[in-house]
Amino acid sequence: MTTTLAFGKASAEDRAALVGYLPAGFPTVEVAIEAARAMAAAGVDIFEVGLPYSDPLMDGPVIAEAVYRALANGTRIADTLRTVEAVASTGVPALVMTYWNPVDRYGVRAFARDLAAAGGCGLITPDLTPDEAGPWLEASDEYGLDRVFLAAPSSTDERIAAITPVCRGFVYAASLMGTTGARAAVSAEAPSLVSRIREHTDLPVAVGLGVSNGAQAAQVAAFADGVIVGTAFVRALLDAADAHAADQGIPAVSELAAELSAGVRRLTR
Repeated sequence: MTTTLAFGKASAEDRAALVGYLPAGFPTVEVAIEAARAMAAAGVDIFEVGLPYSDPLMDGPVIAEAVYRALANGTRIADTLRTVEAVASTGVPALVMTYWNPVDRYGVRAFARDLAAAGGCGLITPDLTPDEAGPWLEASDEYGLDRVFLAAPSSTDERIAAITPVCRGFVYAASLMGTTGARAAVSAEAPSLVSRIREHTDLPVAVGLGVSNGAQAAQVAAFADGVIVGTAFVRALLDAADAHAADQGIPAVSELAAELSAGVRRLTR
């Protein structure tokens, strides 16, 4: 399934799509794959596989810690692609969330080729701007991959107008300024940002940064096409790893996915 089909299916059911994130390789490559499959079975519609990177400037402390451990365990790009392949085999579309440097070093066209071969749908590139994305635009066209750029509350209307035409699949609305992390409340700026993005595109708009429970997912689902959750899933695995009980992490992420999946299905629009 593609992200377009996943968003279309959610829309037909009068709900938002649930987008879940985990970094590849944490706490191990195999456990991360098992956790991703459990999340897909529990209701995640689209999956973001994080590519571990040594300088995660936009990541909050929870994700940064998990990424550090994944790298310390020797996780490589090949492991990320293997995780993508495992998720795609469940029928859930999988994208890679990555800083640009690893893709550039790997070779942009080679990365696009290998991602497509693994069954991946595309890339989310938080630190890549459209005006610097020429090689990726070409490679993603060649291999039919989604390209998801971010808009933030600080983005001007002119910037949003430049971002949206080059997006494919969906637009990522980063509802908060700063690093990633679960928050006690959804940003008040998120609805306005989604509205501003929709003035420039018919693509689905998914909101990320801050959602950690079913009630917050329902709140975001009332105005967005997708609800992106990362830190809360990573925290569930991190807590289990810190307790030396990795087997507890799988039920924890599955339970959270089910709660969030129920949240995006509440008819609050």
